[in-house]
Amino acid sequence: MKSLTPAQRQHLKGLAHGLQPVVMIGSQGLTPAVLKEIERSLAAHELIKVKAASDEAETRRAWMEAICAETGAASVQQIGKILVIYRQAAKPVIPLPV
Repeated sequence: MKSLTPAQRQHLKGLAHGLQPVVMIGSQGLTPAVLKEIERSLAAHELIKVKAASDEAETRRAWMEAICAETGAASVQQIGKILVIYRQAAKPVIPLPV
């Protein structure tokens, strides 16, 4: 899992504010198909929102950790059922503050 500085995290939160979730984790949980879709979305967009269907905060936290570990992405924030995830592309589209 990649680590972000507080300035980078704040910048990404601002950029994510207007985004809509592109992936949803349904009642079956974090399946390989969902992980594959998250991987594809990160490759296309760098910064994504994922909507989690679980009412359990601990489950959503575990999903965030698993997603970041599997994809090499960084957790930007988690607000309720929305997970915000970032992974820099080979040719970055989103410039990050140093």
